Amino acid sequence: MTAAPSTSSNAKIPEQPQNPQNIVIVGNGQAGIQLVDSLRKEGYAGTITVIGEETHFPYQRPPLSKDFMAADKEPKPLPLRAEKFFTDNDVDSRLGVRVTAIDRAGHTVELSDGTSIGYSTLVLATGAANRELNVLGSDLAGIYGLRTLADAEAVHARLDTVRSVVVIGAGFIGLEFAAAARKRGLDVTVLEYADRPMARALSPVMGNWFAQAHRNMGVDLRLGEGIASFTGDNGGSADGDGGHVAAAASTTGETYPADMVLVGIGVIPRTELAEQAGLAVANGITVDSAMRTDDADIYALGDCANYPSHHAEARTRLESVQNATDQARHTAKSILDTHDGGRDYTELPWFWSTQGDLRLQIAGIAHPDDETVLRGNPDDGKFSVFCFRSGRLVAVESVNQPADHMAARRLLAQERTLAPEQAADLEFDFKAYSKAAAAGV
Repeated sequence: MTAAPSTSSNAKIPEQPQNPQNIVIVGNGQAGIQLVDSLRKEGYAGTITVIGEETHFPYQRPPLSKDFMAADKEPKPLPLRAEKFFTDNDVDSRLGVRVTAIDRAGHTVELSDGTSIGYSTLVLATGAANRELNVLGSDLAGIYGLRTLADAEAVHARLDTVRSVVVIGAGFIGLEFAAAARKRGLDVTVLEYADRPMARALSPVMGNWFAQAHRNMGVDLRLGEGIASFTGDNGGSADGDGGHVAAAASTTGETYPADMVLVGIGVIPRTELAEQAGLAVANGITVDSAMRTDDADIYALGDCANYPSHHAEARTRLESVQNATDQARHTAKSILDTHDGGRDYTELPWFWSTQGDLRLQIAGIAHPDDETVLRGNPDDGKFSVFCFRSGRLVAVESVNQPADHMAARRLLAQERTLAPEQAADLEFDFKAYSKAAAAGV
């Protein structure tokens, strides 16, 4: 293996071999850019082309629903890498264009600007798109999604002119935004059809705790209540006729004032290119444990990929920075055949969400029917929920307890467990126990 070129100096990429390879990456989000970094660090010296639909240099998405919405500073995107990274690593970065078709037989991709690019290996890091709301009035002005920098800029600009905000969906994005809007002093109503917030990701005990925490912040959180329709300030329910959104009517018949609406009802994987190319798709682009599709020269990773999860014990698709980053590192090794051990992707999933002053961190994947044990006092706003399945620790959810989170990651990564009684006992040194497990003791 050749030495990995530096990503932070003026080091030059080694001269390409006589039969140069071209790895084409579709998508310049977290997964795509980490893959560039990992390929170079693994010693790959061939051509890398990265194609991104947005005109901006790659940026971090998680802050868009939190820090970006603050009232006390000018919103600026945080770059995934400095511009120098792309020149130092000799990356052919195509911004503001999209791939319109994949020619698998010809090993080329067609671009929206009319050009085509040949590939030896193609990687789909296409991410996900916001799930669209389809109710009466959902096309009125003043109803926003939040996925891209352009979305965030539009929302931020509007926040200075509104008093009442309705959020549709109590997932991570919806609640992060709700907390940011409350910090600005806005009236916030959250409509969630499920019986608890973040139901897809959290144990019932933690979800219920967050419901009360947001109510304590002043959020009017309505559970078991979805959105039925919107009304505009001209009395109508369609953009052009109804004007700007003015009110939201829920499935219970209640009506809430809404100068602005933020829709956060989840995302759907961007699989259209894969489908058009005849690749296997099922809740994402189907890949094996090396992140390879059913075409040996095409890989997929990140939010768009459905992979066999060791920790979920089933096929799954995850939307997180950790998943995108670790899968990119794994994919680079798969492409270059530089795995030290097995080719199976087995990294522990972990997640985080910052909602006001609450820092939620999750290690592992919980199920709603897991046995749960509390460590710490929820009334103090600093505690963890340990989730057990058939007597085995499978996940730990922590609020403002980063030490518990890091210890849980160490323990779960080694597939070690502990007794529920130990988890609940504050005298038990969980941190030391996890370090011993990581050391193989």
